[in-house]
Amino acid sequence: MRRVLILGGTAEARALAASLTGAHVVSSLAGRVTDPRLPAGEVRLGGFGGAEGLAAWLRENRIDRLVDATHPFAERMSAHAAHAARATGVPLLALRRPGWAEEDGDDWRRVPSLPAAAGALPRGARVFLTTGRRSIPVFAARADAWFLARSVDPPEPPVPSNVEVLLARGPYTVDGERALLREHRLDVLVTKDSGGAMTRAKLTAARDAGIPVIMVDRPPLPEGVQATGDVAAAAAWAQG
Repeated sequence: MRRVLILGGTAEARALAASLTGAHVVSSLAGRVTDPRLPAGEVRLGGFGGAEGLAAWLRENRIDRLVDATHPFAERMSAHAAHAARATGVPLLALRRPGWAEEDGDDWRRVPSLPAAAGALPRGARVFLTTGRRSIPVFAARADAWFLARSVDPPEPPVPSNVEVLLARGPYTVDGERALLREHRLDVLVTKDSGGAMTRAKLTAARDAGIPVIMVDRPPLPEGVQATGDVAAAAAWAQG
């Protein structure tokens, strides 16, 4: 039976694990989210100890296929996966959901990084910040702006005085996102180009409200890594 390691706790990773009924599947989650949604099959929580630790784990557990289904912005883990695959000869595939596409009426300003997004904010902005709790310090340094920062888990204290934290987990609705924009008088949305349907509603709400979106572009995949956005194609590759 083929042995497959899936890296990541994304919806695509869970769908892939559920579809690999003819393989022994281990899903590895970083363990950074409280009460994560668990995939089917064997689950491993926590890190590997860097690229060399992952390579050793692949050898020890006789893994035949490695799938990097981490979040599109998990740049370090993707680099570790590429290094470990090269070191061990285990074939690697990146499973990445497609990014979002701009539609008529959208006002998107694409930037290459979180610091660039913080720098692009207008003075006095009231910002809907949806880039994750670890990014809050990057933006809170803008003392001339106010932030509603939404995250699944609480950020590390102390929370800056110009930040209000909203704890919530998707999927979100367009009506709910519209209500947030109105209630907090938000005039800018900052998000990463994560793709997917679970959090897309904020983009529709921003378009309807006529507010700009500062969109942080994805980091590139490591050189030479094959990728697909289709779970069925990834399943066929893993089992084929």
